[in-house]
Amino acid sequence: MLSSSLSPLQVAISLGDPAGIGPEVALKALAIAQSQGLLQHTEITLVGSPLCWQACYESLRSEADVANPADFSQRATADPQTEIQTGEITAESGEVSFRALESAIAGTLAGEFEAIVTAPIAKAAWQLAGHGYPGQTEVLAEAAQVSRSGMLFVARSPQTGWQLRTLLATTHIPLRDVPHVLSPELLTQKLSLLIDCLRQDFGIDRPTIAIAGLNPHSGEQGRLGREEQDWLIPWLEAMRDRFPQAQLQGPQPPDTLWLSAGQAWQQSGVTAPDAYLALYHDQGLIPVKLLAFDRAVNTTIGLPFVRTSPDHGTAFDIAGQAVARPESFLAALQLAIALAHNRRQRSLQLETV
Repeated sequence: MLSSSLSPLQVAISLGDPAGIGPEVALKALAIAQSQGLLQHTEITLVGSPLCWQACYESLRSEADVANPADFSQRATADPQTEIQTGEITAESGEVSFRALESAIAGTLAGEFEAIVTAPIAKAAWQLAGHGYPGQTEVLAEAAQVSRSGMLFVARSPQTGWQLRTLLATTHIPLRDVPHVLSPELLTQKLSLLIDCLRQDFGIDRPTIAIAGLNPHSGEQGRLGREEQDWLIPWLEAMRDRFPQAQLQGPQPPDTLWLSAGQAWQQSGVTAPDAYLALYHDQGLIPVKLLAFDRAVNTTIGLPFVRTSPDHGTAFDIAGQAVARPESFLAALQLAIALAHNRRQRSLQLETV
């Protein structure tokens, strides 16, 4: 990583699936960032097939405000051997998107970049191309050789400036498997990750964290489920002793957990937790998407570098129509820059101690 705080931050943007809206929202977001002066002291590198980046620009330039790929540095990967069909899931588009991510990671691990912003990929296209990963997060964690990682969703309210942060304890598994996968060991790992992230990336040394219950009414003292009584409440008591710097609230009934978030999102001066720990996918992401559908950012925590991504998919149904909204990608880019800056500043502070 660059040692001087005066040198530009180095941020990579991976292509994502070229048949989806990823390249479109990336170039639209970059156009906004350029016009608003958001890229000062930041150097952007577009990673992936130059042909795909340029094809997206040429197809949209007369219909939408998009940045010219030629205005940015590029880390090229091989161009596709056949023409990519917009809106279609193919092995070719899957291979192109996988190689772009792979190249962005390699450049980051080599010290070329401090952050990666990943455009959306199609898991089905990866499968067709022979890459059996559940998603980009797993590729990032494996390449970085980290044993623990997490999906943190971040969004800033345009009304109040308050920042919503939600970590998922479990992610893409069937609902029926959640009670069996959850354990004190897993939750300890996720909570530790979250506390470390809040300190390192957001400068919050003494956070307030709200932790969801699993069952309706958090089990209502065992009448609606035993998980809270049997292990979740004892685990939380142990965590209060282990992490005295954190104020841990819960386990809170899932149906009221998010009231403070909704109030802080809409009203200034409302006190709300610094972060929320949700126990399964929809428990955390329904409120996130209800409050911040076009502003939420997925950031992978636990990596030795910053990774963010817009909180939406490839949207093949509208790809190539110049109608995809870039707000989430722009938020992902802004968050990547902010977190990379925070990590650099913290590293410099530690060097001077």
